[in-house]
Amino acid sequence: MDEATKTMAAAPTSEVPPIYDGAVESFSNFMNGNISNGATALLIKVVIPASITLLLLIVAYFVAKFVSRIVAVAVCKRVDQTLGKFAGKFTFYALLIIIGLTILQNAEVPVTGFAAVIAAAGFAIGLAFQGTLSNFASGILLLVFRPFKVGDIVNAAGVMGKVDEIDLFTTTLDTPDNRRLIVPNSSIAGSTIENVTYHKHRRVDVPVGVSYSASLDETRRVLTNCAEAMGAGVVAGEGRGYQIMLNNLGASSVDWTVRVWANSTDYFPMKEKLTAEIKRQLDANGLEIPFPQMQLHLKGNDHYSENADILNQVLPMPKMSSVAPQAGTAARVRPRVRGGNANIT
Repeated sequence: MDEATKTMAAAPTSEVPPIYDGAVESFSNFMNGNISNGATALLIKVVIPASITLLLLIVAYFVAKFVSRIVAVAVCKRVDQTLGKFAGKFTFYALLIIIGLTILQNAEVPVTGFAAVIAAAGFAIGLAFQGTLSNFASGILLLVFRPFKVGDIVNAAGVMGKVDEIDLFTTTLDTPDNRRLIVPNSSIAGSTIENVTYHKHRRVDVPVGVSYSASLDETRRVLTNCAEAMGAGVVAGEGRGYQIMLNNLGASSVDWTVRVWANSTDYFPMKEKLTAEIKRQLDANGLEIPFPQMQLHLKGNDHYSENADILNQVLPMPKMSSVAPQAGTAARVRPRVRGGNANIT
């Protein structure tokens, strides 16, 4: 038998950690009655190496935590808060796994078995948590393409709120009425995302209907005064300012829209202020905002004519007229809309 064959035959079939050998040796000494030798072997070959390894793992945890905090703060200052939080967590887990495996390998603990176990566990977990992995992939897409960031107000997955945190699996939103919503990332990535605060300016539209009897020029003048009353709240510049639009000749009113450009942060206060100003100006200038009404025209025999006063008491409509009855005709209802000239018979 040559030297190579002898070496292969003498080589152990599998590596055994020194801690395991020390535990076997100390156990054998205890069984043989050598208490002192067993205690010495247990202390030197098991307790001390295991304690050092555990201490190094604890130190690795705090080192990974410290480095991840530094990375997160640096990215938050130079890029933004969204990517900073993600970079900090990724750095922490990556360092913890790398340093932990290095420490175990230096302690002569086999790590190849861990890789096989992790691979098998990953396959099983992947089948069991398909939805969770979908959220993870969607979180990566949200962090890479960044349709919104922390601090933006978004409308996504049927909910609206301010983005507090974008995690790997979920996104945390705070609603205007101070409710905390945790939305799965797959629901957000699979739906239309509206980033309300993406642009600096936003247009405020207030529709208003005016009676047909009102002059178009007078109505435009009054609505222009309403827009100009907003003062410094209106954003000036090309394509900004305000517009008074004549939209449509409706069934009961002439439809207008007052458009005012404002800062995105002032959208809701500006809309409320403009709506109140339009109501005050229309009332002050005698311009009527029509609302639906109904007028009844009674046509029928003498029985209906004789009881017209009773019907007026039972159905107190804003306007009522009685038409001379004609023989053989039935009573008909004619709706009338205030502010319009057309009657429907």
